[in-house]
Amino acid sequence: MTTEQLLSIDPLDLKFTLELNKSISTYFQLINKTDKHVAFKVKTTNPRKYTVRPNSGIVLPRSRSNVTVTMQPQMELPPDMQCKDKFLVQSVIVDPGSTPKDINPDMFNKPGGNDVEECKLKVIYVSPPRKPSPVPEDSEEGTSPTASDTDLQEHSGPQDNSVKARDLILRLMEERDSILRQNAKLNRDLELLRHGRHERRTGVRLLYILLVGLAGILLGYIVRNV
Repeated sequence: MTTEQLLSIDPLDLKFTLELNKSISTYFQLINKTDKHVAFKVKTTNPRKYTVRPNSGIVLPRSRSNVTVTMQPQMELPPDMQCKDKFLVQSVIVDPGSTPKDINPDMFNKPGGNDVEECKLKVIYVSPPRKPSPVPEDSEEGTSPTASDTDLQEHSGPQDNSVKARDLILRLMEERDSILRQNAKLNRDLELLRHGRHERRTGVRLLYILLVGLAGILLGYIVRNV
């Protein structure tokens, strides 16, 4: 019996971030801190659900080896996100000249008198990250618009610009017509003013002639009577 731990395992919890219809992989390390050659074998309580690469091998002295565990695609998420699956890593000392081809199940048979070290790993499910909502609820003042808001603005921008341009043209046309009407009215008033001055001048001349004529008649009448 050996009192020295053959392999250290990191981590002891295998965490899988669940995503539907997608294979998910994680890994752990086998660390050999001894001066011996150590053979290992990985077992699981649910072999149909997981693949392990490599599921057996030899870790050289003062070295480490990575083991990848892949979960098959899942059709639905477990309601409580709990998993009862377990992994068991068995390790045993082998001769220095041993290769992975020399590994056989009998090496890890405790009843056969082999000094087998075992370590259990548990599986932990991690909830998938939440996807952002396509429609934000209430945005605070000063926050930048989201991608959907930008798309909406870009989509409705040309239509809004054409409506604004049309309204601007209509206002300019109305202002132009109003200016033309005011200009015409000013021209009419100016003509009337010119005609009024001409008539007043003509009336003054006639009145002057009448007064001169009347003065001549009166003067002649006075001379005849004297």
